Amino acid sequence: MIPAMEKPKTRILLAEDDENLGLLLEEYLNAKGYETDLFMDGEKAYKGFNTNHYDICILDVMMPIKDGFTLAKEIRIINKNMPILFLTAKSMKEDVLEGLTIGADDYMTKPFSIEELLLRIEAILRRTQKESGSDGQETFKIGSFEFDVTKQMLTQGDNSRRLTTKESELLKYLCLNKNAVLDRNFALKTIWIDDSYFNARSMDVYITKLRKYLSSDPEVEIINVRGKGFKLISNT
Repeated sequence: MIPAMEKPKTRILLAEDDENLGLLLEEYLNAKGYETDLFMDGEKAYKGFNTNHYDICILDVMMPIKDGFTLAKEIRIINKNMPILFLTAKSMKEDVLEGLTIGADDYMTKPFSIEELLLRIEAILRRTQKESGSDGQETFKIGSFEFDVTKQMLTQGDNSRRLTTKESELLKYLCLNKNAVLDRNFALKTIWIDDSYFNARSMDVYITKLRKYLSSDPEVEIINVRGKGFKLISNT
């Protein structure tokens, strides 16, 4: 009997200049079945990314030689769809918003629970797997736009934009509730896992970005419904 082929392990690029924390995370993630490569600075991490295939990148923001934000931008040039999770010792909103603007899928502020980090990683990977469900629908018509959930592509005529994982997930739920209210807490707990203040601010950033993407069609609008959530308005 021919043995079944073993499924390749999910590979994680971990860039963390705190050696003790980095080794702890590497050991923990490997023990949980991931194949994790630890890099102690941004430049080494960038070289590693160019050499190997990874399924997700976990980047410390404050690193020597090349910081996490710069590294993320360079990774995005190579692979626009690469899931990125930031680790930051800063709790200032400006730092969080900068990471989200770059297109990060998630972030965690130090100190954090290593178990929660694992949950965040698993949530991101579930969202990025093509075989994961799209609530029975993979494409949506939004005014003059076509939105492909699986490919994470928003298309208007000859112009196409590849969305980040969180942008795609949020737009999907807006589409599923088109012309009805998408409950704010539901979106937070479904996409961001919890409804903390920083996650709520994160979602507001993504709503702003989606509004900008859809602004070329005056018949499409995302409005705030005070005290409830958001509503995607479209006649088609």
